[in-house]
Amino acid sequence: MKICLMRPMQNSSRLQDVRYDLRGPVQHAAKKLEAEGHSILRMNLGDPAPFGLHAPESIVVDMIHHLREAQGYSDSKGIFSARTAISQYYQTKGLMQIGVEDIFIGNGVSELISMTLQAFLENGDEVLIPSPDYPLWTAATVLSGGEAVHYACDEQNNWWPDLADVEAKVTDRTRAIVIINPNNPTGAVYPRHILAGFVEIARRHDLVLFSDEIYEKITFEDAVHIHTASVAGDLPVLTFSGLSKAYRMPGYRAGWVAVTGQRSATASYRESLELLASLRLCPNVPAQHAIQTSLGGYQSIEDLIRPGGRLREQRDLALRLLNDIPGITCVPAAGAMYLFPRMDPEMYPFTDDEQFVLDLLQEQKILVSHGSAFHWPSPDHFRFVILPHVDEIREAVRRIAAFLAAYRAKADRIRGARPAQVLPE
Repeated sequence: MKICLMRPMQNSSRLQDVRYDLRGPVQHAAKKLEAEGHSILRMNLGDPAPFGLHAPESIVVDMIHHLREAQGYSDSKGIFSARTAISQYYQTKGLMQIGVEDIFIGNGVSELISMTLQAFLENGDEVLIPSPDYPLWTAATVLSGGEAVHYACDEQNNWWPDLADVEAKVTDRTRAIVIINPNNPTGAVYPRHILAGFVEIARRHDLVLFSDEIYEKITFEDAVHIHTASVAGDLPVLTFSGLSKAYRMPGYRAGWVAVTGQRSATASYRESLELLASLRLCPNVPAQHAIQTSLGGYQSIEDLIRPGGRLREQRDLALRLLNDIPGITCVPAAGAMYLFPRMDPEMYPFTDDEQFVLDLLQEQKILVSHGSAFHWPSPDHFRFVILPHVDEIREAVRRIAAFLAAYRAKADRIRGARPAQVLPE
């Protein structure tokens, strides 16, 4: 039998600058260790299910009840009852302009991020994205032909965006600003004056606002989530949310985007979104039947975030223990499911935070996410998930503290022996 050598398949050039480090080399290293029989303490996942935070039973039962009628395709934008429930939910929040036809349901917010950017961007268009960010926004922008330009969020000011830096980053190629509120990975929740500042910048420069609000129901203490669209008036805003976090059902893939703004300014874009929605035929139909029950029923997330609630207690414990480590400082998360601690560069002079995470994984069998994966420019942060039980949080912080203490002792020895030399990574 003659064997012909085939030409290697060509990678698309569009993928050249696309990164998603949350599922990159560190994740592969963790899987390899697990395959070798090691138990890994995972503090990197924003998935509630592995930590025993399950979807409310009433939602699961309702979805099962509708399975037989969910066998066929739905409307490409989503079933009418689900879109009606989403529209009515926003109207209870004062967003009276959001109607059923303004809603597009997707297979999670992730699909809708890609879809809405593909419908919007020309090659070379710039999108302003926070640093740190949820990295899918950067990856999807690049994959859609755009250029991601990162604006600074200020750690010394509650991790709120630096609006002066936002405005300074605007060029004649800028088309949109991404707002992630509550923020992943910092947990920041933005007050009204920050959102109003974004709106003013967008009006001055004729920009569209993409507002990722998937953690809108997860806030702590006196933090209050405000919908960007409620501040924006007739300015075009795309509001993203879904069931994956507050309702603990990310695997069901039920997300949505609401398009608001002056109809004449958004009409053509809406047609483009309808085209892309049709090309994927429809979103996951069974999960759509969970939306009406979720939004209309008892909001069980309240039990988890109030004082004494599991998420609140886990956040408080993780914050206290991390801040107790010498050289670690952490701004309290006002929302979401994460902390974003800072390591003092003088005490822990890492030059490669991905290598720091890999070394931590190898030595202590604990997995966290490095800060540069979220497009943070310095190798001095990591993301710590607050979903695990308190015992796991205690153990995780103990291992991190032990690793950093050993690193610091080694660094001090090197400083004492060769003070002029650069410390190893």
